[in-house]
Amino acid sequence: MKIDVYSDMVCPWCRIGKKNMNDAIDAWHEQTGQEVEVSYHAYQLDPTLPPEGLPFNSVMEKKMGGAERLRPMLQRVTEAGANVGVTFRFDNVERMPNTVLAHRITALLPQEDEATWIEAVMTAYFEDGRDIAKLDVLLEIAAELGLDAEEARRLLDNGEGQDAVEQDMAAAKGIGISGVPFFIIDNKYALSGAYPSAQFLEAFKKIAQGG
Repeated sequence: MKIDVYSDMVCPWCRIGKKNMNDAIDAWHEQTGQEVEVSYHAYQLDPTLPPEGLPFNSVMEKKMGGAERLRPMLQRVTEAGANVGVTFRFDNVERMPNTVLAHRITALLPQEDEATWIEAVMTAYFEDGRDIAKLDVLLEIAAELGLDAEEARRLLDNGEGQDAVEQDMAAAKGIGISGVPFFIIDNKYALSGAYPSAQFLEAFKKIAQGG
């Protein structure tokens, strides 16, 4: 079984959905012994952001219609994350970053390293408030994971990864994806949103039964 995941590192519901998916995959493996292959694809919630990003509060207050609407929304996300074991510290987040560089690094990695990288970037952003629009910050995260940060810098300087990100974005548009997280399971089932792990398991069972 294979899952194609379209997500963005600054999307909190993508982080929650990723955790729910992984919980379901672990449960499925326990029940059946079967492995599930996961492939991650780039999606940008706001590709119009400048490369250096913008201040988080001003962007989100404009989007939500004011600080009085933003605060309860962030609280809901924080509580939803806590319910599945994911931490959000929006008090640490100062920037709304452009994620194209982070996605390009994902594209440079072997598939087996994608999930670890994406989780590390999300943790750096949502918990530590690090500015993941900055190349140096991303390379620090890569080095912390034991990845070859200088090789990544060289490849990025040569423009590597850009085509892959653009292809993912075009594919998402072609499929009709207008929001993330978006999960395509075995090219048969699509789940749009941070579904509970039980709904992932239900889809796995239907596919296994030939549904």
